[in-house]
Amino acid sequence: MPTVLHFADAHIDIANHGRHDPESGLPVRVLDFLKSLDTIVDTAILEKVDLVLFAGDAYKDRNPAPTFQREWGRRIMRLSRAGIPTLLLVGNHDLSPAIGRAHAMETFDTLEVPHIRVVEKPSFFGPEDLEGLPIQVIALPWISRAGLMAHLDMSPSAPEKVYEEMEVRLRDLVEGWLDKADSTLPVVLTAHASVQGASYGGERTVMLGSDLVLSGSFVRNPRLDYVALGHIHKKQNLNENAHPPVVYPGSIERVDFGECQDDKFFVIAHIEPGHTALDWRKLDGIRPFKDCQVNLDQAIRESRSINELLQAALPSQKEMEGAVIRLTIKYPRECETMIDEVTLREYTRGAFEFHLVKRPQMESRIRLPADQAVNSLTPQELLGKYWLSLHVDPDEIEVLSRLAETVISEPLQNDQE
Repeated sequence: MPTVLHFADAHIDIANHGRHDPESGLPVRVLDFLKSLDTIVDTAILEKVDLVLFAGDAYKDRNPAPTFQREWGRRIMRLSRAGIPTLLLVGNHDLSPAIGRAHAMETFDTLEVPHIRVVEKPSFFGPEDLEGLPIQVIALPWISRAGLMAHLDMSPSAPEKVYEEMEVRLRDLVEGWLDKADSTLPVVLTAHASVQGASYGGERTVMLGSDLVLSGSFVRNPRLDYVALGHIHKKQNLNENAHPPVVYPGSIERVDFGECQDDKFFVIAHIEPGHTALDWRKLDGIRPFKDCQVNLDQAIRESRSINELLQAALPSQKEMEGAVIRLTIKYPRECETMIDEVTLREYTRGAFEFHLVKRPQMESRIRLPADQAVNSLTPQELLGKYWLSLHVDPDEIEVLSRLAETVISEPLQNDQE
């Protein structure tokens, strides 16, 4: 039973938060990603896995700095020296949009690093390609729409047809490889792609859009024994309690605030024909991201302390220790001077980084339909529209409406008398 370690979306050079480490000179956030990568490589070596599958996106973009290439290379070379066959898929962040330009991982192929294979085009690997391992792998790196359109000589005015043609071509290719595969050995499909029905961080469902989205039937082919995916950062199995498992392990560290609720994992898969056992390995020490929001409208109407309210919207100072914090404040524009930013930053000084996002709100204007004039509305109706424009609570509107009815009706009754 072959044992496969599957991880994806390393993005080791994301350094959009925090400071530099004085000893290594590297951004501290890069060290966070490298720590997770070290855990994955250590596990592969200590547990003597048979195969490592990296499902794409080593870096944040196609032009990583030499320093980051060095750090990625050091980890991959450890796998090479341990004699562990490793397949590295080229992801969309690794691939140059210019035809003929090298991708970010091409060095390993150019130097013919032992046991390391970089996959830049759809490929089939049998035991003879994987150092005798009793396993077969179908590998689909990132396929760009522009590149395929040029290959198929298709018009850019019909992208949906390009995607349809892409999936048809890929399905024919995969089915052909499955037809020739040894039925006594397990078959793994690894791909850097979106799959319909998957969820991004922040619970956004993948829909058809600017890149190819594989259909669920494509990856749930019963002739497959494991589907190792990359590209989406949220951990998930799209074929839960069924065969084959269709797995996104997710990114190896939190990339942005859309992932603040997501734990991070890699997968050890024990694969045999017709059955695969998954061992989800949670990555420890992932840096916390805390996303907080507060609306000051209510506090201002109730004359509550603005600074106390802002501090109450934040985690405790212990929870903020070492975390990346974002506080988004919505408030009436005229209250700008009431926000004490110096005090806030002093309160959050233990955080790894604190982001203050101010969103001043312009006073809403009452707009009537084009066929409705102001003089056609009763005083009560005008008041109702005014309170709605101020976002007054519906229960309060009901109380205010009854009070207004009393105030308005009393002069009318006196006039009638």
